[in-house]
Amino acid sequence: MLDYFFNPSSVAVVGASQTPGKIGYDILNNILQHGYRGAVYPINPKAKEILGCKAYPNLVSVPSDIDLAVIALPAAAVLTVMEQCGRKKVDSVVIISAGFKEVGPHGARLEEELAGLARDLGIRVVGPNCLGLIDTKSSLNASFAAGMPLDGHIGFFSQSGALCVAILDWALGENVGFSRFVSLGNKMDISETEMMLSMGQDENTRVILGYLESIEEGPPFMKAARQVAQEKPIIVIKSGTTAAGAKAASSHTGALAGSEHAYNAAFKQSGIIRAESMQALFSYAMAFASQPLPRGARLAIITNSGGPGILAADACDRSSLHLSPIRKETADRLREFLPPTASVYNPIDIIGDASHERYEKTLSVVVQDELIHAILILLTPTASVDPTAVARRIVKLARDADKPIMTSFMGERKVRAARKILQDHGIPGYDYPEDAIGALDAMLSYRRWREKPERQYRRFEADTAKVREIFASVRRQRRQDLIETEAREILRAYGFRLPESRMARTTKEAISAASEIGYPIVMKIASPDVLHKSDMGGVRVKLENDAMVEEAFFDITSNIQRRQPEARILGVMVQEMIPQGKEVILGITRDIQFGPMIMFGLGGIYVEVLKDVAFRIAPLSVESADAMIRDIRSFPLLRGVRGELPADIEGIKDALMRLSQMAMDFPEIIEADINPLLVCPEGQGAVAVDARMTIQA
Repeated sequence: MLDYFFNPSSVAVVGASQTPGKIGYDILNNILQHGYRGAVYPINPKAKEILGCKAYPNLVSVPSDIDLAVIALPAAAVLTVMEQCGRKKVDSVVIISAGFKEVGPHGARLEEELAGLARDLGIRVVGPNCLGLIDTKSSLNASFAAGMPLDGHIGFFSQSGALCVAILDWALGENVGFSRFVSLGNKMDISETEMMLSMGQDENTRVILGYLESIEEGPPFMKAARQVAQEKPIIVIKSGTTAAGAKAASSHTGALAGSEHAYNAAFKQSGIIRAESMQALFSYAMAFASQPLPRGARLAIITNSGGPGILAADACDRSSLHLSPIRKETADRLREFLPPTASVYNPIDIIGDASHERYEKTLSVVVQDELIHAILILLTPTASVDPTAVARRIVKLARDADKPIMTSFMGERKVRAARKILQDHGIPGYDYPEDAIGALDAMLSYRRWREKPERQYRRFEADTAKVREIFASVRRQRRQDLIETEAREILRAYGFRLPESRMARTTKEAISAASEIGYPIVMKIASPDVLHKSDMGGVRVKLENDAMVEEAFFDITSNIQRRQPEARILGVMVQEMIPQGKEVILGITRDIQFGPMIMFGLGGIYVEVLKDVAFRIAPLSVESADAMIRDIRSFPLLRGVRGELPADIEGIKDALMRLSQMAMDFPEIIEADINPLLVCPEGQGAVAVDARMTIQA
């Protein structure tokens, strides 16, 4: 896939320049100076030779086939060059040129025209408005970046060219190697999805990194990520997902949703590891590219200082790793040579006078302990230790280790040479223990995701004809918001359990309905215009006799008339009161990139204050439904505390998957809430007590 971009037999640079400092000069110079072995054709109508290569006036005049064209001309000239690419049968093009959609409407129209022409000619395009691309295996540097990265096993793509420049400079300074390095630019044609798939198929790439600002098509991206992540880790940093980008919404779900939740959900479901900073991105990358995945969560820490050991232990406690007790056999072997003041428990403190020999003996014992899944070696540069000698011993012992070995040599001047020794031999070194723990935690999470069984999806019987009929009726009335009776019928069509209810337009009808249902009952306003009934004084609970019903009817209707005088009042809903259960909220909202998104959290009136909710992209698998329930901080409350009966978790999962199916079946649902879903004790299911829904007009 995309082979000619990364391993072309010939490259033409359109806009090649004789003037140092110009982009056309820098691109040609990079191709020639870094060992590319194919044919190179500078294209410039005013030159006969550039940098020792014969120049041609245009692509068509080149006598040989061209696999890859790199265009560095003003935007207005690119269409003409693209037509020449079609005549020359060049099917892979990198457009460096800026001046397209990033500059405004005129540029956007030009880019749209260019994209259409490329499609018609069957030409694949990276860019426009990009830095270019690099493949270290073929020694191709088709970019205007300063320098060539070392050969390595990290593939990197970015939507920011400027960030590419900074990262490349950092990588050169830190001796970090890459397999591929790609600036995507405006993504007119080739997107992050295709680039991820291409790197997934590249045998030289072990780990894939990406900087994302946006994803145009969420579902294909998720599908591709799941496929690639089964074989290689994908680590992404995503910008531009703060609350400032969230849309205004009328439902609880819509108010709590936003692109941050959507991206987090998509990454979790696709096996993508999300880095929260550039530092974390490359901390993770170095570990994944050079170390085996941990087989489990048990970590051993070796340190010559108590303080760093405690910092590492604290970081471990905040992660999915844990410090397991050392086996008695291992502890006995350590006691044979460690001083009496040393600690053979975890962290293993070999104390401040430790030499490189003590480090070597300790590591040689610990690495053989089969109950230990990963090892972190900490060093502070005391007068007793030679950091470079320690580094060499670690390198020697790590060669045959079948578990990840990480290091944190704290300090700078005295440990600089030791860090380089470790890095040169594929042993990740971190400035601080917390960074090493974070990388190991990411590796463990990835392994667990990859080892999950194949996802299971359930399909439920549903009366979709009834749902279409209700939606058609709402549209005929020029409404978008369903009244509660309509929302209840939608839920009933999808098999939700509902409390018995009656619509009442008068006090007499309300008393009659209450008598039929049986006291105690709940009474709620019925109005398409009142979205949050409790906020408006439109709900009364625990009504136990006719007098209370009569009083509640008057209070509810007068409250709405006073607080929301324009609201249409259709009457009240008289409803069976469910006696026992935990209140949770389920919801649907639509994300612009990923489509329907399902929400879950503890319900009631405080959901928007507490914001203890979890999101997933539909459709939900059984595993995703279970995971989002366990994601919320208050999950222990559902399991039962202080003698409470546990809530019916299976009932919640069932409801989540029914809601997910509804969202997929009817894309016209913009937002929906079931609040509360009253979850009965274990084995007794759940009841959808209240619901609201908004559809497209």
